[in-house]
Amino acid sequence: MRILKAFALALAAATMISCGNNSGRTIYVSTQTTDNDLVNLLEKERFKIIRGDSVSKTLESAKPGSAIILVANEYPEKPQILSEKDLGTIKEKGLRVFAEFAALRLRSGTGEGNSWTEEVGSGTGELELKEISVERVVVTEPIGNNLKPMDLLTINRAVYIKTEATDPMMVIARVAGFDTAVYGLEDTPYDPLVFKDGENLWIGTSKLTDFARLRFMPESKWKPFWESILSELTGNEVTFKEWPKMIAPAYSEKEKLPKTARREAIQKGIEWFYNGHFLIHQDWKESWIMKYIGDGTMPVGPELPEDAPNGDGSLGVLEGHCSAIYKDGRQAYRYWIRDDIQGEASMAFAIAGEVLNNQEYKAVAERLSDYSFKEFQDGPRSDPNSPTYGLLGWAYTHKWVYYGDDNARSILGSILAGKVLGTDKWKKNLDAAIEANLNTTGKNGFRGPRLHEQDIQANGLEYYQNRELINPHPHFESWLWACYLWQYANTGDNKYLETAEKGISLTMAAYPDGWSWTNGIQQERARMVLPLAWLYRVSPTEEHKAWIDRITADIAKNQVECGAIREELGDPSKGSFGAERSNADYGRNEAPLIFRNGDPVADMLYTSNFAVFALNEAACATGDPKIRKMADDLGEFLVRIQARSEGRKNVDGAWFRAFNYRDWDYWASNADAGWGAQSTLTGWIQSWIITTLALMEKGTSYWDITLGD
Repeated sequence: MRILKAFALALAAATMISCGNNSGRTIYVSTQTTDNDLVNLLEKERFKIIRGDSVSKTLESAKPGSAIILVANEYPEKPQILSEKDLGTIKEKGLRVFAEFAALRLRSGTGEGNSWTEEVGSGTGELELKEISVERVVVTEPIGNNLKPMDLLTINRAVYIKTEATDPMMVIARVAGFDTAVYGLEDTPYDPLVFKDGENLWIGTSKLTDFARLRFMPESKWKPFWESILSELTGNEVTFKEWPKMIAPAYSEKEKLPKTARREAIQKGIEWFYNGHFLIHQDWKESWIMKYIGDGTMPVGPELPEDAPNGDGSLGVLEGHCSAIYKDGRQAYRYWIRDDIQGEASMAFAIAGEVLNNQEYKAVAERLSDYSFKEFQDGPRSDPNSPTYGLLGWAYTHKWVYYGDDNARSILGSILAGKVLGTDKWKKNLDAAIEANLNTTGKNGFRGPRLHEQDIQANGLEYYQNRELINPHPHFESWLWACYLWQYANTGDNKYLETAEKGISLTMAAYPDGWSWTNGIQQERARMVLPLAWLYRVSPTEEHKAWIDRITADIAKNQVECGAIREELGDPSKGSFGAERSNADYGRNEAPLIFRNGDPVADMLYTSNFAVFALNEAACATGDPKIRKMADDLGEFLVRIQARSEGRKNVDGAWFRAFNYRDWDYWASNADAGWGAQSTLTGWIQSWIITTLALMEKGTSYWDITLGD
């Protein structure tokens, strides 16, 4: 008898599900908006959506056994509270419900601040809202066939309800790793994100249905998550044909590129400066930059308004985006003004103006270099009697700091801008800057990572010139050697050649085991190619060609079929910022985009941006077809991955720091405290990529433009 009764109940429940939800194609949605990513997707996939304007009305109107999605209409200010009556309706009608940004408590008071007073049995408690900082989403139970325990996703800096749950499906935690929480959850606190209450109720503690607008990553995992949840809700297998994206690469991996693709990438790359309003305008300089710049250690704030006016270059250019994406999908800006970026952006505007025949771009370029020398070669740097005469201050808040590699990129940028624009107005400034860096370089051709105004004033130049420093660390040293080689070719003064040759020779003798590295060994190789290429220009010996071959061959080992250069970590004892050693380390320091070698990620901030420029120079210098193919393949990859977005205009045309070439999206470890996976940079990233694509479009090199007949 009991068996028959159980069978009858099961049959009734199955009938309720089948009849109530129209064979799994009808879903009831509680929503007060017509624009929701999941709902729009379901309608596009030909689901029948029946809308209700409140939780209670939706539950009451739904047929027994129906699938229900309770959209959080007042996120992030006010969570959804499922009353005892709502829970009773769900149980009595056998409804299958997913409720986001929801709690299972009856509201009995008015919310104040970030908490809500709720009735819990006979007492009261606080419903606490928290905002994610560096934490990520960790899968804790298998979800469908594609998500396994310890898989990583992100909902950025979302707001969620802090609660407790038994056996949650997903949690929010600070964890290390690329796409897997490598150290588990044992040593890190976590809060539930998705869990089940009983058989038919799924609770999300944050808003999850607006996954595209809020820029959840990676799409390759959020898609199967929702397919699995909806399959459970509807009782039928759900597979989406497409997946909406707020931001996407310009082209797929295999798509045939139009002949105009590279030229269009250059155009879009320059337009991005205007899309994001990165050229500083007087109308908002004080109210935005001075508000957020602080002491320069964390000059981060919300993005500029869409109607903010664009500057003309005379007040400089901002850094770009911080990797932080807020709870509404908007992305933080870095309100800092650095000198290296001024010279780099000047170069990009000048060469783009040449390729695109746009005189306004060229005018912006001239103003940016004018600003660079006026703002950052001032004070003691403009006094011929000062030991720091000619040096370029690092940043608006740190003019007393001198990074050699930053000086080098600013110098190289303004050299190319001047040549393209046909002006020598900055010749004195550039000669002084190159000479000043040489004057603070030691006997062996090394300068070290960073010098300070007060130390140089106190020590005098002889102290630096007599140092026996040996620092085989291309990130900091190598592009100054490129400047010296360029100046030797420009002037014939042997002191520049001798200094560069010493540093390069000692660095190549130390390769690979003796090299120091910053965020990875791959970026050090990328930085080294440029001075090797230019050394071969002025001294084309077999040894110098062998050095080029050795470094480019090791880069080629990590260049994959699509042209991307995979990141690689070196000897941990030689690295400044390697993989995190614990969950607690995640997000606290500078960091690479990968956790271990083999992770399928390319880095546009430290490696690919400089590699594509240097490989083009090396290909033009040597005529080596292998190097030419490396450069062209990498250039094509960069054209493909340039961001396109209608909904987030200030990233349309940008290159983000990270790209996962396996999944073809912008996902990687976001552990870097300042320059994470989704960061952009007007100088290092954008300007060198635009410049190189423009040089390729012209079929030439930097060297040939600036030193050729």
